Amino acid sequence: MDAELERALRELLDKQAIYELVMAYANAADRHDHVKMRALYWEDAIDEHGHFFTGPAQAFIDRLPEIQKDMAILHHNVTTVNLQLAGDRAEGEVYLIAMHQVRGAQRHYDVLIGGRYFDQYEKRAGLWKFSRRSIVADWAYVADPSAIRLDHPFLAGAHLGKPGPADPSYGFFSLFKRGER
Repeated sequence: MDAELERALRELLDKQAIYELVMAYANAADRHDHVKMRALYWEDAIDEHGHFFTGPAQAFIDRLPEIQKDMAILHHNVTTVNLQLAGDRAEGEVYLIAMHQVRGAQRHYDVLIGGRYFDQYEKRAGLWKFSRRSIVADWAYVADPSAIRLDHPFLAGAHLGKPGPADPSYGFFSLFKRGER
């Protein structure tokens, strides 16, 4: 294989590994899988998550049970992923639409956020992980009370997603495991 083709293949493989890291984050967040989430960040990584938390990513993950306790539904949808590589470092601008149904004191309400993650990644010992992640909100749509209708006849007989280990994916899949990348 010539050097240019080998370089292009390495770049493609690195970008795919980062893309899979980004997707694993969405899954870990939505399933409240904190073990998996912890494995996605380097020990010295930083997470900037708005008013929820700014600081060491591992401390952010420690706080996730409290942050997520009122989240009846979390649904992160990654759209556009722009990546730039520089050896064992990379940066990403990752667009997302994130649906949150929040349990309020009187009633549930919905917050749909369109935004981006500004990411920095590092490859250490052949593995890509987040070294820094910062959320950027571009817009939000709020429905109060909630407009979500899981009892709608259209959903009759369908599996209903749930945060945590009760999600039906854990009973369906044998290759995707809770706590694993």
